[in-house]
Amino acid sequence: MIDGYFVVDAHVHAPRLPTLKPAWMQWAHDFAGAYPWRSVYAEDGSVVPSAMDELMESEGVDRVLLFCEYSPRATGIQPIEDNLPLVEHNPTRFRLVANVNPYLHHPAATEVARQLDLGAVALKIHPVHGAFSPADKEMYPVYQLCADRGVPVILHSGTSSFPGSRTSFGNPELMSDVVEDFPSLQFVFAHGGRGWWYDVAAFLALARENVWLDLAGLPPKKLPEYYQRFDLGRLAGKFVFGTDWPGVPSVAKNVRTLIGLGWPEDVLNGVLGGNAVKLMPSLA
Repeated sequence: MIDGYFVVDAHVHAPRLPTLKPAWMQWAHDFAGAYPWRSVYAEDGSVVPSAMDELMESEGVDRVLLFCEYSPRATGIQPIEDNLPLVEHNPTRFRLVANVNPYLHHPAATEVARQLDLGAVALKIHPVHGAFSPADKEMYPVYQLCADRGVPVILHSGTSSFPGSRTSFGNPELMSDVVEDFPSLQFVFAHGGRGWWYDVAAFLALARENVWLDLAGLPPKKLPEYYQRFDLGRLAGKFVFGTDWPGVPSVAKNVRTLIGLGWPEDVLNGVLGGNAVKLMPSLA
């Protein structure tokens, strides 16, 4: 906990380093600064579960959603199996998030089912790194599976700096029909429409009960600027805290900056952990 708040970091990357492309390492270096994320890695580039657990404990993070990724165009392939040792070490703090790429997995729903059976509590799709439309009908069986299992879908919304990315697929507007076609399925727009789509993402979050925004990669102090056309206190009711670890100078600092924005206690509790628990009740 941080200052008495239950904290869920709903957007964490802790891959084995040999699976990554050089651009990922540069990204982590540039955005983490002096943050000691490399301290959780062994010499062979694998995560040391006890070290990662201790670091998250020191940051005050109660629950951590671990992302895998199958994006050979952009960042490489980081299999979900690489995250299993962290979950085995501390199944209370660490939880798996599935990932699927329709260019690699066919049928995609079969692969999602396999990863959910490993214990994943959500599905992440990365249309920007995978260069596919999240509204493609080939993804509909995936969405139906997640709806049937009560598992939220997290998707990258907004820009990405990685070579091989296709930013056009990060437009939240692509999901306007999908969120209507699957009203019982909860969608989390990671990065909240980062770049030039903040307004689109925010409008959808306020207009649709099943749309949420995660704050990964967004400096909390800039949220009033990014969403200046909206009632930020109201919009914050649809925020889910995440950092894009390790690309963050400090998890605890981000949390305390959010605390300083002056939101009501119920809203703040929701942002820092409560909304994530609503979406994934097992986190409680």
